[in-house]
Amino acid sequence: MKFFETSKQNTFNKSTYITLRWIGIIGQFISVNLVYFYFDFNFNFILSNVVISVGILSNLYLIFIYEKSQLTDRSAFIFLIIDIFQLAVLIYLTGGVVNPFIIFLLIPSVFASSTLGLKTNILLVLITIIAIVFLTFYSEDLPGPLSDHFHVSPYYYFSIPLSLIIALVFLNYFAIIFGSESRLRKEALNKMEEVMAKEHKMLSLGGQAAAAAHSLGTPLSTIKIISQELLKQLKNNKDVIQDIELLSSQVERCNQILKKLSLNPSQEDDFIDEDITIRDYLKEIISSFKETSTKDFIFNFDQDSNTKKITKSVEIIYGLRNFIGNANKFSKSKVFINLKSDNQITEINIEDDGKGYSNDVLSKIGEPYLRSSKLDNKKKDGLGLGIFIGKTLLEKNFATLLCRNSQTRSGAEVIISWKNEDLLKI
Repeated sequence: MKFFETSKQNTFNKSTYITLRWIGIIGQFISVNLVYFYFDFNFNFILSNVVISVGILSNLYLIFIYEKSQLTDRSAFIFLIIDIFQLAVLIYLTGGVVNPFIIFLLIPSVFASSTLGLKTNILLVLITIIAIVFLTFYSEDLPGPLSDHFHVSPYYYFSIPLSLIIALVFLNYFAIIFGSESRLRKEALNKMEEVMAKEHKMLSLGGQAAAAAHSLGTPLSTIKIISQELLKQLKNNKDVIQDIELLSSQVERCNQILKKLSLNPSQEDDFIDEDITIRDYLKEIISSFKETSTKDFIFNFDQDSNTKKITKSVEIIYGLRNFIGNANKFSKSKVFINLKSDNQITEINIEDDGKGYSNDVLSKIGEPYLRSSKLDNKKKDGLGLGIFIGKTLLEKNFATLLCRNSQTRSGAEVIISWKNEDLLKI
């Protein structure tokens, strides 16, 4: 079993961890010496300072010997174990579970729970629980004169470790859950940024393609001449004649594309370059899917939907493509897209005739890395990353989204709406 996860996400920042340890060590040193010299309490003062020195030495090791700027899952686990045992020994020497400072024993595992791997966190929690149980039954007396006056019933005494263990499990559980969700969302947002960077990079290729048109003209002409000569020489060879004809036709197609670029090198894709209506957005996206899909796309719209032009937006294009692509992927045979607009609202309704969203994920639609707990759906569903990216991009552009199972058909339904005044802000 692999207990330690070493991914780049499961790390500690060394400088932050060192600073926190110095705060803890200084606090321990002040507390021990203040109680011994100022309050004149009687306890094992020398051994307590020896234990504190272990923390000092381990911190100096991190500063001067450990060269990495990040502590891996394994390294962090080792140093957190040192912290737990150091605190446990100090508390053992000063009263065990009745020492009010035992609450600090929870800090190392709770501190690690939001950043380290799940298995590592479970180990830290178990070790902390073992330390609490040990200190319940084995410890030195409270420093005198407190030990002369502190007497409680067993009910109260054993409720202290029980409450500590419950608090430990509770705090770690929520820290692990929230930390995991935070890491997944951060990863998904990073991937969304990568996707959008690629989209913008593709748009910038228009000018480069125009510049390349002049250079590619000569080799394509050479290929065309050779293919024509081969066509004459091998006209009786039926096995290769079709391939040569196909090659010749594709060369001609390339020439037409290059000719268009050469005539107007500054011209970019009209769909991207000009302000267009939402209806035109959808028409172009649907056309691109029809080229590769066997599904039937049914697009309905009203007359008002073709009057409001908006500024080009790669984010809106990508967001709409994600939801239409999902409908195409999960539909049986038909995808229904309805566009309606009035003086206040523009609304897009995307439905399919598939099985719809699973009940166990319906309330979490829009979260990244989302999977159904049902075995059949696990094999078919994606990671939810496409919906997350599409939803985030559209909401960034003032859209409001509602994902649900269709009320009129068997599949899923996505309703995307804008206030008309917000569309003008894009």
